[in-house]
Amino acid sequence: MSSSLNKFSPYVLAFVRIIAGYMFLLHGTAKFWEFPISMTGGQGGVELFSQLGVGGVLEIVGGLLLILGWFTRPAAFLLAGEMAVAYFGMHASASDVLLPIANHGELAALYSVLFLYFFFAGAGAFALDNKFRKGQ
Repeated sequence: MSSSLNKFSPYVLAFVRIIAGYMFLLHGTAKFWEFPISMTGGQGGVELFSQLGVGGVLEIVGGLLLILGWFTRPAAFLLAGEMAVAYFGMHASASDVLLPIANHGELAALYSVLFLYFFFAGAGAFALDNKFRKGQ
């Protein structure tokens, strides 16, 4: 049975990549344009050259790159690092580093692991990476 499912792996990988990219893109739009929600409590967007602003730029650009499947591996590597920094720098403390549900960092940790997987697995089907690689 597993061999019959293997033929769908590139398509499932693409589906997960596109959905994760879209959800990550929304984190960036929420930071700058308060869409679809406000991340600042209605105080306006974050400053571009703040820590949240740099994160927002990475989320928008990286999310778009993942959706398109373009420069997937380098984008995923940077995003995995961003989310690792978010987890260890903003959520985890020495007493709860292994308790992401307690420190509210489970989303950052999960994104970090998912992006690390994309770094190793690649883009899957329906990716611009594949189109440009074939043209070389």
